Amino acid sequence: MSNIRIFFPESLSLNFNYRLEKPQSHYLTKVMRVKIGENFSLFNKKGEWLAKINNIISGKVEFSIQEKLRNEENPVDIWLAFSPIKSNYSNFMIQKATELGVTKFIPIIFDRTIVRKINSDRLKKIIIEATEQSNRINLPSLEKPQNLKSFLKKNENKIDLIFTDLNTKNKKIELNKDRSKSLCIIIGPEGDFSEQERKNILNFKGVKSLKISENILRSETAVISSISILNYILKL
Repeated sequence: MSNIRIFFPESLSLNFNYRLEKPQSHYLTKVMRVKIGENFSLFNKKGEWLAKINNIISGKVEFSIQEKLRNEENPVDIWLAFSPIKSNYSNFMIQKATELGVTKFIPIIFDRTIVRKINSDRLKKIIIEATEQSNRINLPSLEKPQNLKSFLKKNENKIDLIFTDLNTKNKKIELNKDRSKSLCIIIGPEGDFSEQERKNILNFKGVKSLKISENILRSETAVISSISILNYILKL
């Protein structure tokens, strides 16, 4: 399998011929130095295919599909509900969470959230790049920012909520890998959850409180730690 992977959202099939847009063509030919006649991989939620460069015209790579390398994945559905943070830390957090298997990102505007806007285009680009690099097939989705009340109401009976709670003494949780609901980790803002938010979360059906550290962690550190713990529990 080629280790040069490019996300391609359109349908792919054997002997399919098409072209890449200029940014992807530039990455392939100028950064990775792939030449006419050489191979690379294309993937989307339906699987991964081996492609060959047939030509380069006006800076765009023309390719044909040679064979299917992998079928679509059926990953454990892990969501991350998080408070937006400063862009450099947010970019790092999204990148690492993608590598660790998150399937959906939900920005939550909490009472104490400081950064209240996100650069969706930039975060989607980071998600694609991290998916390409980490050998994943399924591209995580990114929802629009929403408040906690709306998030909890919309997802009632749809998720099991992993509440990273500084106040709990519970350092272990039990989860069944064979799940009908999605698992969602919720990470608070830099100033922590308000008391009302804490009550709303604890009253949510299916919530499990988990203390991931005795120390107070930065948001991006808490994200990486909690996903890693969840992956360990699920033996992923």
